[in-house]
Amino acid sequence: MENKQQESLLQQNKPGELMLSVKNLTKVFEGKEQSVTALENVNLEVRRSEFVMIVGPSGCGKTTLINIIGGLEKATSGEVLLEGSPVSGPGADRGMVFQGYSLFPWLTVRKNVEFGLKMKGMPASERSGKAQEYLELVGLAGFENMLPRQLSGGMKQRVAIARTLCNEPEVLLMDEPFGALDAQTRVVMQELLADISRRTRTTILFITHDIDEAVLLGNRIYVMSRRPGTIRDVLRVSLPGERNHNSLVLPEFLEIKKSIMDMLWAESNDAAMDR
Repeated sequence: MENKQQESLLQQNKPGELMLSVKNLTKVFEGKEQSVTALENVNLEVRRSEFVMIVGPSGCGKTTLINIIGGLEKATSGEVLLEGSPVSGPGADRGMVFQGYSLFPWLTVRKNVEFGLKMKGMPASERSGKAQEYLELVGLAGFENMLPRQLSGGMKQRVAIARTLCNEPEVLLMDEPFGALDAQTRVVMQELLADISRRTRTTILFITHDIDEAVLLGNRIYVMSRRPGTIRDVLRVSLPGERNHNSLVLPEFLEIKKSIMDMLWAESNDAAMDR
């Protein structure tokens, strides 16, 4: 299995398979009295069908980075390219899932998932069938007519993921999507997302502060420095078998986890010592 995973990663890294690239990106927030450099000379790449994680200390600019990639923020300098074309604003080619579910409370589960398709003008019968397909993918068959207030946090996030995937974006951008969930539900959602990634081959860029989550889900992990955030290191993850809770105790998993912990500890220690 490990050899097959390595072969898959090699295929993803062939020239021409680059989906998303961030080049020399810097973001400075200008204030009346002082300026704050949130990101400095950030470079990263995401290949087609790759699952890439970004992890770093609190305040290192992770959310700012994904908002720039999503077109919600403007970079001070540098560029974001999606399949070679510059990103200048929000677009349907990038689907975003946040920690907050952002569901319409007055719409049923099915209507929430259908919403983007309705905005595109897709006929009702066609969008209903497509929404059902993605609800089944995230394990919500039978809950189509429920309202968001009747769902648990994990179920609401499943609806948000189904709604985003239903629009078939080129890249799925996820900013701490499981951060508000309890520990047990979080692991369940991680396993679900790992399975969805494997089945749909969706290209995913995922931000997290949780090291276990980063190692469990990612093909590669970008480790960011403290502010001003830049890329400190890039780690490749190759774990045997399917990604699930059993992966958390594998020697390969623990080795990568320790490497990341050491890097983040060094960043925190440098910050404490003002180095």
